[in-house]
Amino acid sequence: MTERFVLDPETMRVWEVAARRITHATGDKSLGERFIAAMTDTLLKTMTLRSDGTVFVITGDIPAMWLRDSSAQLRPFLPFIRQSAQLRTMVKGVIRQQFDSMLRDPYANAFNDGPTGAAYDEDDLSGNPWIWERKYEIDSLALPVQLLHSVWRITGENDLFSGAVYRAFELIIETWRREQNHSQSSDYRFYRAKAPALDTLSHGGQGSPVAVTGMTWSGFRPSDDSCTYGYNIPAQLAAVRALGEISHMLREVFRDAETADRADKLREEIWEGVRNHGILTREGGGLPVFAYEVDGLGNALFMDDANMPSLLSLPLLSNVSYRDETYLATREFVLSAENPFYFTGRYASGVGSPHTPEGYIWHIALAVEALTTPDRKRMRELIAVMCKTDGGTGVMHEGFDPDDPTAFTRPWFSWANSMFCEVLLAYSGHPHVGLGR
Repeated sequence: MTERFVLDPETMRVWEVAARRITHATGDKSLGERFIAAMTDTLLKTMTLRSDGTVFVITGDIPAMWLRDSSAQLRPFLPFIRQSAQLRTMVKGVIRQQFDSMLRDPYANAFNDGPTGAAYDEDDLSGNPWIWERKYEIDSLALPVQLLHSVWRITGENDLFSGAVYRAFELIIETWRREQNHSQSSDYRFYRAKAPALDTLSHGGQGSPVAVTGMTWSGFRPSDDSCTYGYNIPAQLAAVRALGEISHMLREVFRDAETADRADKLREEIWEGVRNHGILTREGGGLPVFAYEVDGLGNALFMDDANMPSLLSLPLLSNVSYRDETYLATREFVLSAENPFYFTGRYASGVGSPHTPEGYIWHIALAVEALTTPDRKRMRELIAVMCKTDGGTGVMHEGFDPDDPTAFTRPWFSWANSMFCEVLLAYSGHPHVGLGR
């Protein structure tokens, strides 16, 4: 049995307080109204509450639940979960669903609402009826861990720490450890015979060769596009943070120092791999920057993608500070024409993705830029840009043409709406979001 959420008065009250705060900070009442509309849309239209207390979340116009996307969608809800029992129930239900899904298959990125057998591509190498798509992405495991840790720290409640969560922690450590030596230790393959290059893995589905570096291999990027080189650096750094959080929860809640030590050792190995192979000086000189992808064999890809985890989003999803010198040098590169996916048009400039049409900018990337700058004037400018590039729809999209914002992808993309709400909360000084302003 399932049901939709119905907005309760307690939740509406706390959102109205936040909306007034946004209006006061920006001097624009319409932004407070946009905030309430987007939060309400996500709660009422994307969430399905099951009788067992789990909550299934769609990202918008695709009937599947992505572990990464659902984690990001909940970020602007976290400041309110101590005040609203409804939102606390919703967030905890999503986390239970995420960890149950991991146990079904740690290599899957998106799941069905039950064993329906639905799939993005019926020819995918997966016979599990619960799985919508089995593209292996590190962030599918890392971001739910970060979400769980945040909820635990905010509420101080331990009721989420079930046997399923403990087993998932063990499985995450085991999976990331296995993928440190992908070619020798892993049997994961992903191959679509008639798919474009970004939608399948080369070398018979194994992916391009990589060296053993201490980092953990990933087949696909957060965009669901295949990695050019198997070590995606933003994902590595998200995993480093998640492993530290796993260790913390294992020690404090489960009283398991032995497994926590294993998480810490893996965390140190991945971070060492990033330091040795993922921080490089680009051709032509300059300060060292984080590469986007490397293979440990001497090849590196210098770019950034709009999807999180991205290089631009490192202060939000990793332990890298927005004041870190390497991050600042990387940020300068990412937000410049030297990044092959930084685009400029009449209405906006920002980061796009090979996942969407050439030249399209992502609202998520504009939000990330706003959330990772200490410059309030620039934040306010980016809020205005996001509003002016909604194509007249009142909502955010995936990618849009910066010369014609009425041309866009994903007419209903809840993740982008959530990121916009997080920017509004951060700008208005609300706790638990942004960079702790």
